This record gives sequence, structure tokens and C-alpha cells, in this order.
Amino acid sequence: MSWLSPGPRNLVTDVAGLSVGNAQDERLKSGVTALLLDRPCAAAVEILGGAPGTRETELLAPDKLVSGIDALVLSGGSAFGLDAASGVQAHLRAAGRGFEVAGFRVPLVPAAILFDLANGGDKDWGLHAPYRELGLAAARAASADFALGSVGAGTGATTAVVKGGLGSASVVLPSGVTVGALVAVNAVGSPLVGLTRHFRAAPFEVGAEFGGLGLPVPWPADAATPRTKFTVSPRENTTIAIVATDAVLDKGGAKRLAVAAHDGFVHALWPAHTDFDGDLVFAVATGASGMAPDGADRVELAAAATGVMARAIARGVFAATAAAGDRLPAWRDLPI
Repeated sequence: MSWLSPGPRNLVTDVAGLSVGNAQDERLKSGVTALLLDRPCAAAVEILGGAPGTRETELLAPDKLVSGIDALVLSGGSAFGLDAASGVQAHLRAAGRGFEVAGFRVPLVPAAILFDLANGGDKDWGLHAPYRELGLAAARAASADFALGSVGAGTGATTAVVKGGLGSASVVLPSGVTVGALVAVNAVGSPLVGLTRHFRAAPFEVGAEFGGLGLPVPWPADAATPRTKFTVSPRENTTIAIVATDAVLDKGGAKRLAVAAHDGFVHALWPAHTDFDGDLVFAVATGASGMAPDGADRVELAAAATGVMARAIARGVFAATAAAGDRLPAWRDLPI
């Protein structure tokens, strides 16, 4: 087995114990992605962007009481999108899920949002934003197989030069541990090398999962020139992501995994973690493999998190498709 072998779906759901659902509104040009856990699992978060929008992230700290969560939500809609977690929570409550306290069950659903309000979609929703309903629909749609690209939280996502999108990837390590990533790519920066079609994440590509172009030769002189949305449109930004594993980790170990996954942002986007991004990674460990990595295995696990996140970012951009009213082209429509 190659160290870089993806799981059978090459999706985050190759990690046992996870399902993912998408819901979107094409007129709105926005949507929601929900990751549901079969049982409460240890989780953590690392925020490196300067402009995050979140719900229930403080309970993920290693010193907080709750040891496991029920779901995670990635949503468009800026702060309005935080309502999406309430829809997912309603779905889980109906299923009898949640943290038990005083005879009640309270589903724990941390969430993060990206800014897609100025992407050309119709945001004139009146008194109530539609994200709670989109969250409920995403939770009800959750399964092992799901679409990538211009769906869910990636529906209206953009980068500096092309449309963003929802991406995912996985890798199975020689130990048998699986690591997967799920990401809504909506960066201030660019996923491409200079003005070429080549992905910055190319060194991590498995097969031709995002075109198989490799890196450009010769290396373009403008490759190190920052290209940002500020040359294209207002502040439509933030890349939000989840890294997951079936290894046995506590909340502290999950935190370290989230830190490592942020390095995937750096390998796939330039620039990353800017003042105007809310770049965030949730990490979750299902423990389904029964394997508790230690020593060198922890280093390998962190490296896998970095690589799989870079791949997921590129796959999200690669899978994006054009829609009416777009302000940027999809990668697949760039001139060859």
C-alpha cells in the first residue's frame, strides 16, 4: 500500500463513523454542509484567520467539560449562516441525540461560516434567513457519498482568481489509520500558481484527482506574487474545514491534528490566514480504528492531515461548476 493511498471514496467519509450532507439554494448562491457523527466524538478547533465566525467552539477546548460532539456544520451566509447549526440540532434532537443534562438531551453542533453575501446571489430573504432550513435539509441528506464543487457550503464560494467550492479527500496510512478532510474553499488568496491553471497543491496530488497537471515548468516569475480578492471584488472570504481520523485521540490530540491540517492551507492557497479570512479547521477523532498513535505515528498522522487538506482544497476548486450570475470563472472553464 502506498503511503498516499486514498480510501475507497476519496472522501472524508472514508473515516468510519461519519456521514455528510449538502443543501443549497442556487438563487441564493449559498448553502450548508453538515458532518454528522454516529456517536459523540472528541473534537477540537484551530482558528488562524483574522475574521472568523463560529458557534460553540469554546466547548472544544481541552479543559472544558464536554468530551464529545454530535455534528459539525460549515455554512455560507456570514453570521446569518450560524442559524444552520440550529437546523442540524433539530434533526439530531428528533433522533434522540445529544448531551444529557437534567433529563434533557442537547445536541452539540459547533459551526463555522464563510462570507458569500456579495457573490451575486439574491440575499433579499426578508425577516428570516433560510439557513436553519438549509441546515435541516443538509442533515437529512447525510450519507457516505456526497457531491463536491458548487454544492453545500461551497455553492457560492470564490477565490482570488476562480470559483471556490466544497472539497474532500482521504488517505489510508500503512498503520491502517484513515485521515480525511472536508473543506469549503472561499479564500482571499489563490489556489493556483501565478496566472497558470496549475494547482499549488500539486505535489500532494494522488493520480489525477484535480487534473494531473503537476507544477508548471518553468516556474513562472509571478508565482510568488500575492493575488487576492481585493483586486476583484469586496471581502468574500474564509476557508473553513474539518479534518477527521479514525485514530484514538483526546481533545488535545485533536487540537494538534487541526494545527497540522492548517499547513494544508499554506500548501494550497497563497496567501492564507490573512486578516480578512476566518480560516478555521475543526478536528474530530472517531476512534473507530482502535489505534492510538504515539511517537513517530503522531508525526505521520500530522503529515497526513497536512497533505489531505491540501488535496481537498484543490479538489473543491477543481470540481466547481459555472452558474448564472457568477463573477468569476470555474477552474474547468479557464483557457488551456
